[in-house]
Amino acid sequence: MRAVIIQTTCASKEEAQKIAKVLIEQRLAACVQLSQIESFYNWKDEFYCDNETLLNIKTRKANFEKIKSKILELHSYDLPEIIQLDITNASEEYLKFIKGNTI
Repeated sequence: MRAVIIQTTCASKEEAQKIAKVLIEQRLAACVQLSQIESFYNWKDEFYCDNETLLNIKTRKANFEKIKSKILELHSYDLPEIIQLDITNASEEYLKFIKGNTI
């Protein structure tokens, strides 16, 4: 099993909590961490600075497409960030936690 972190951002804490809850309940993620962040970006040739909630989704690499689909289904953004970061070093115990809590 290959473990990864999938990241996305949401416009509100409530939206982030909804996505996190669905991913955990459907056993697509073992853990989802929420952090309040400030994002600076250009969108359609305009500068933005927004408060967002970042989700760090701990899961199996094989679940990426299912999680991507679920985020797209539940997300309010036209183009949500959905990126995968490989976990290259982790304790065996933590990898067992991810494996044991995901399908």
